[in-house]
Amino acid sequence: MNPVRLNIKYISLVLLILQTTALVLTMRYSRTVDDGGPKYISATAVVMAELMKILACLVLVFRGEGEMDCSKFVTTINSEIVSKPLDTLKLAVPSGLYTIQNNLLFLALSNLDAATYQVTYQLKILTTALFSVILLQKHLTCTKWLSLLLLMIGVAFVQMPSSVTEKELTASGQFIGLVAVLSACFSSGFAGVYFEKILKGTKQSIWIRNIQLAFFGMIFGMFPIFWYNMTAIRENGFFQGYHRITWVVISLQAFGGLTIAAVIKYADNILKGFATSLSIILSTAVSYYLLHDFQPTGFFFIGAMLVISATFLYGYEWTTAPPKQSTINHSPVRKL
Repeated sequence: MNPVRLNIKYISLVLLILQTTALVLTMRYSRTVDDGGPKYISATAVVMAELMKILACLVLVFRGEGEMDCSKFVTTINSEIVSKPLDTLKLAVPSGLYTIQNNLLFLALSNLDAATYQVTYQLKILTTALFSVILLQKHLTCTKWLSLLLLMIGVAFVQMPSSVTEKELTASGQFIGLVAVLSACFSSGFAGVYFEKILKGTKQSIWIRNIQLAFFGMIFGMFPIFWYNMTAIRENGFFQGYHRITWVVISLQAFGGLTIAAVIKYADNILKGFATSLSIILSTAVSYYLLHDFQPTGFFFIGAMLVISATFLYGYEWTTAPPKQSTINHSPVRKL
C-alpha cells in the first residue's frame, strides 16, 4: 500500500475518534454547565453548523472542481446546483431528517450522560441495516444479523437502572433522553440509506451534495426557531448564551460530516469500528473522571463490551480462502 495513503487513512481515523468524542463531550458540557446566564438555543446552533458546512464545502469545491478559478467555480455551482432544481430537491428529504436528528441529539445530551448516549446511539447501525434491507434490497449475512442481535442486547444492558442515585439525571430526564436518541437513530438510519440511494444514481461529488444538504438543513432548521424560540430571541438575541464552547460544538458538528466522508474514502469498516470503540471508551472515561455525571455499573460494562463487539462483527468482512492448487503433475506421459 502507498505509504502516503496509509498515513492519510490513519490520520482520518484519528480525526474521527477525536471529533466524535469531542463533539459528544463538549455538547454535553455546554448543555449542563451553569454560568448564570441564559443557555444557548440548540436550534440556532444547528442552523449555524449548516451554514459553516456550506462555507467549508464551497471552499472544497473551489479547490477541486473549480480548479482555484473563480469562473470555473461559478460555472460548477450553476451547472450542478442552480440548473438542476429537481435533482437538488431530492436532497430535501434526507436533509430534513438530518436536521431533526441534530436537534434530537442536543435534546438527548441535555438529559443523558455522554457514556450512555454514545453506547445507545450505536443502535443507528441496526436502523441503517434494516432500512438498507427494505429500501436497497441488501442481503445481510447471518454474521451481520448476529451482530445486530448482540447490539440490541448490549444497549438493553446499558439501559438497566443503576442502584446509585445520580443527582443530575432524573428518571423523567433519562426517559426523554432515551426517546430522543432512539428517534435520532431511526432518523439517521433512514436518511443515510436514502442519501446512499441518491449518491448511487449520480456523478456529483460528495461536496456538492453536502452543499445541497446543508442548504435545505438551514431552511428546515429555521422552523423550530420561529415556532418555539422567537420570544426568547426577541428578548436576548439569536446568539444568546453563546460562548467559546458553543462555537466549538458548532464547528465539530459542521466538520464532522467532512471527517466521516474522508474516513469512508480512505478507511475500511474494521478501522471505523475500532474508531467507534475507542470513542466510547474515551467518552466513558471523561464522563466519569472529568464531568462527574456518570457512575459505571456492571450492566454498563457488559453492555458496552457487547456493543463494541457487535460493531466489530458487523464491519468485519469474512472472506473464504481460495482452494489450493493441486501440486500433482497432470502433464501427459510421453510414450517411448
